Formats: sequence, structure tokens, C-alpha cells
Amino acid sequence: MNGRQKGLLGSLYRAALRGVDPGRAVERALAEEAVSGPLRGAREVGVFAVGKAAASMLRGARGIASRGLVILPRGYAAPKGAAIDVVFSSHPEPDRSSLRAARRAIDFFGSFGREDAILCLVSGGTSALLALPRGGWTLEREKRALRRLVARGASILELNRLRTRASAVKGGGLGRRTRATLVTLVLSDVPGDRPRLVGSGPTVRGLRRDRLCVIGTNALGLEAAAEEARRRGLVPVRCRERLSGEACEAGERIARRLKRLRPGAAMLAGGETTVRLGRAAGRGGRSLELALGAAAALSGIDGWCLLAAGSDGKDGSSSAAGAFADGSTLERAKRRGLDPAAALARHATDPFFRALGDLFETGPTGTNVADWAFAVRL
Repeated sequence: MNGRQKGLLGSLYRAALRGVDPGRAVERALAEEAVSGPLRGAREVGVFAVGKAAASMLRGARGIASRGLVILPRGYAAPKGAAIDVVFSSHPEPDRSSLRAARRAIDFFGSFGREDAILCLVSGGTSALLALPRGGWTLEREKRALRRLVARGASILELNRLRTRASAVKGGGLGRRTRATLVTLVLSDVPGDRPRLVGSGPTVRGLRRDRLCVIGTNALGLEAAAEEARRRGLVPVRCRERLSGEACEAGERIARRLKRLRPGAAMLAGGETTVRLGRAAGRGGRSLELALGAAAALSGIDGWCLLAAGSDGKDGSSSAAGAFADGSTLERAKRRGLDPAAALARHATDPFFRALGDLFETGPTGTNVADWAFAVRL
């Protein structure tokens, strides 16, 4: 695989991350009077941050609150701050720690009165981190229902609708536990960037005095990647359609677009695909399957290289953010005795790309705006 192409694709990914930097996005939002006004007029201000980007978003809110609560996935670095309480919870599936986190959040919200305000910083991952079943539901029942949806390739919107129905804190349920004014800033990882669906909308309760603002989206990352492509002498080509549907099939659709690209072009796409796991549950993820789908469709064709990766730095059950693929992927796999069809059938794409040395590993990025696919043709 061409090292120059890998380097270019990595630079596009990093530029996209800079374009959706959560701390800077929060700072920009708080500079607007419509957002910061309710906070300045409050008797006391608290800050509540939850999701994969919680710690990064909190950086943009320094000096705003007298006390705060941050809920993060296990393994994420805790933010520093004497008045900030940090709780670690479970992701991608909720467990008892998610119940404890929800109860801590309820206590925190209940400690503020009508003359107070809470700055709420919400990002993807929130749905699993906060779990408190409503009447008629248990955590195990919710998990079984979610697993069935995941197995048939349900979208994030379908998953979050179920989570909202089953929860006492989602769909504005947490926000209704306080009389304080809520200012909610959202980093979106859902199609359409609807704030009520990000993290299942725990603080979006619909009161007129509240404020609600989407401050970061997948598309903003693509805009930043396009600028980086131009800076490097490439012609950016944005895919109008959002990445969606079965991951491998999305890779095949991208392959058809790549065939039409002229040398010197960079293709940019964003969104979130799905994987129908069925009974197979190998180590892998939707970005890895998208990359392998594209590799199969363009096997033997020279000049192109693709990177598919999650903006949060982790793809499904893989520890990698995503993977690189090119026209030599299948041939190199054959020489190593690897079976791409079997890897897809077992959803075991992590060991496949790991054996080729083509995994893209970043660690947690501190943001979460769904996935990106970048490709160059030189």
C-alpha cells in the first residue's frame, strides 16, 4: 500500500477532527448572547457533561460553573477540576454503573432551583452511560431488545427511540428533575442532527426558557477535511448522500464513485452505516466492513486508497478507529492466507486488517460525530 496515500488520508482525518473540536465549539457557542445570557443571569450555575466528548466539551466551559458532574465511558481520561465530580459508566451496553450514573445525575439536577441554571454538554454515547428503566422495563429487558435491533442492522435513530421509550431519564426525563433553566449544547452523531435524538435527549424537555444548540456535526468535519485537501493540492469531492445502510454495501457504493474520480481528487463522505450481526460476533466494526467492501469492489485497480474510520477513535468491537484499503488489499490477503469473504461473514474484520498492517489506530479522540470515509486517487 502506498505510504504517501496513507499519510494524505490520515491528514484528512486529523483535519476533520480539528473541525469538530468540542472545546472550541463550546467556546464559540458561549460567546453568543442567546446561549450565555441565561447563565449570566442565574443565581448559581452548574455544568453537566455526558458522552464520549464530555471531557473535551468541558474544556470550553472553564470558569462558567460553581460545580459540575461529568459522566464518561470507562477508560477515558478524567478532566481536572476541584469542583467537578467524575463518574465512569458503561459503553456500548449499559450495566449497573449506568444505573448509578443516572441516579447521580438525578441528584445533581435536583440540587438546583428555579433561579439557577445548568449548562448541559451532551454528545454521543450518552444513551448507554445513563440508564434508568421506567415502569414495566428492566435493564436486562432493554438490553435484549437493543441486541435484537443491532443484530438486524437497526440505525442509531431506531436504537435511540427504543432507549427513550424504556427510560425514565431519556427523552427529557433528566431535565424534568430540576426547576433550573437548562442550556444544552449538543455534539451530534445522528442523521439530521436532531438534538432530541443525540444521546436520546436526556435534557431536552421543551421549556421556552431553556436554550438548545447543536454546536458540532459530521458535516463540519468534512468541511475542514475539504480545506485540508485543497491545501495539499487535491480537488475535494463531497458525497452528497450520507453514509448509511449496510456497511459492506456502502463500501461498494463508494467504490463506484471512486471509479469515476480523476487523478488528484479526494473523495469525502460522512455518516453512519450499520452491520447485521446475526449470530456471528467477531471482532470488527462498520468502518472496517465498509473498507473491505470497497476493497472487494475495486480489487486490482491501481491508484486509489481509502480510509474509513469512526470520529471517536473506536470502531465497533475493534480497538482501532478504522482501516485503510486499496486495490492490492485482496491480493495481499490471499498471499497471507486470509479470506475476506469469511472475515465479512464472521464480522471478524479487525484480525483481517491487523494481519495486513492496515488498521488505523488513534485511541479515544475526545469527540463523536459518527464516521468518515476519505479516499484519494493519485
